[in-house]
Amino acid sequence: MDKTILEVLGLSPEMIRAIEDTGYERFTPIQEKVIPLMLQGKDVIGQSSTGTGKTAAFGIPAIERIENAADEADPQVLVLCPTRELAMQVSEELRKFSKYKEGLRVVTVYGGQNIDTQIRALKQSAVVVGTPGRVIDHLRRRTLKLKNIRLAILDEADEMLDMGFVDDIKHILYSTPAGRQTALFSATMPPPILRLTQQFLQAPEMVKGDEGDAAFNLIDQYYVEVPKSKKAQAVRLLFEQQGAKRGLIFCNTKRMVDVLVRELTEMGLSVEGLHGDMAQGTRTRVMGQFKEGVTNLLIATDVAARGIDASGVDIIINYDIPQDMEYYVHRIGRTGRAGNAGAAYTLIAGSGEFFSLADIQDATGIQLKPYYLTGLEETPEDRFYARNTNRNESGARRDSRPRPVGKNGGRRAENGGNAVLSFDVGSNHDITERQIVNSILKYARIKKDEIGEITIKGDESLVEMAPDVARHVMRTMQNGTVNDFLVQVKAVSGMRSPKEVKQVNAKGEERPARHPGRPRKSGHRGGRK
Repeated sequence: MDKTILEVLGLSPEMIRAIEDTGYERFTPIQEKVIPLMLQGKDVIGQSSTGTGKTAAFGIPAIERIENAADEADPQVLVLCPTRELAMQVSEELRKFSKYKEGLRVVTVYGGQNIDTQIRALKQSAVVVGTPGRVIDHLRRRTLKLKNIRLAILDEADEMLDMGFVDDIKHILYSTPAGRQTALFSATMPPPILRLTQQFLQAPEMVKGDEGDAAFNLIDQYYVEVPKSKKAQAVRLLFEQQGAKRGLIFCNTKRMVDVLVRELTEMGLSVEGLHGDMAQGTRTRVMGQFKEGVTNLLIATDVAARGIDASGVDIIINYDIPQDMEYYVHRIGRTGRAGNAGAAYTLIAGSGEFFSLADIQDATGIQLKPYYLTGLEETPEDRFYARNTNRNESGARRDSRPRPVGKNGGRRAENGGNAVLSFDVGSNHDITERQIVNSILKYARIKKDEIGEITIKGDESLVEMAPDVARHVMRTMQNGTVNDFLVQVKAVSGMRSPKEVKQVNAKGEERPARHPGRPRKSGHRGGRK
């Protein structure tokens, strides 16, 4: 990199030397825009896709803003990250830029690590990088003091809000001085993020990394229609036929990660899994092996994948369609980096997932191209499997005959009356109609046009559908979530409760249901007491 450019920015000789050691040839667009603003002490909102160099964009000015590091015991810079993996990766980058700054220590705090070790490290730290939960823990223990914070940085802010950290973030920022500088970085800007910026940032400069869009356009995006029983085989064929050397596979659940690791290992692939239930030591080992190229394929959930060092990833495979369309952007953004082309493949099994594919295309404005995978032809056995997996949990097939269509576009019950289900989340939880639809499709596996009109209130959302479909949805969503909120689903109209159903005796004669408040009479069979 031209040393003159670094000198014009007013960077210290120690920083210039550290940047030269990293081998940077030029700054990325977001680095060119953010670094001067942050060096001037301005608050910044940075919107940029994963892999555009935003860690260096805030890391370089963060290190430069620290004064008398060797003489100050309390931290001057705080960086909040959604996951331990990302926190460790950010810390590693900041240490590269601070290597020639005498007495400047970068400390990482996150759950799963011995807290006593962290407490000792915090006694002399200039920069603290951590997850919100563990930072709150240290604040309560009074082992972390934020009275000297000059700069607070929120990295991957949209992901932290999706994980439910909004209250923790607010508590932490309220614990820092009011005159601090604040920088927020996010791939997307949903309404909760914008409200957060209005509350905690002062006259922020909005910066959009052009390279984020450019990188997105460098990624070839395909959908692959496969039989559900052959999705694992499709992963193997894609990886082999594309000649990929390093790939990331995304699943929606921890259980699916474990299942797919087992199936692909049996097929002879070098594969590891990553999800939140793993011990920290195991997660660190898995990350290290993937980074060093020992493991070719890494299967992960969306949350666990945050912070993965994905340089050199040439293929992304969505084994499951993401539950939230914003996750799709995060997923495929882990390939096509540094000007290199990449490819992302989304597996589609069944007509229901085509509706989700349409949602992806609407949200991104990108038309995914069909990819025809050879060697995976559907057999009669696959069709039999598909027919028999279209059953509800009791083993009976749901009636697939078309119902009359109601005026709201959803299916109308044959008796003319729809049921209404209540979900105990609403606009106060930043819930959208699309999130409710995606959740119902995920758990109940019904068709999208079986969902009728949706009304979102403050703390409740009402969903209209045919009574038999409503009963199926209630049963399958007993432990369901909408945008990571555990929801309670109950019928508010259109379905008779068991208390109202008439009983039928052995002769087929109707008799009134037992009064709910009257205890059942006890008796004795075959004689006297």
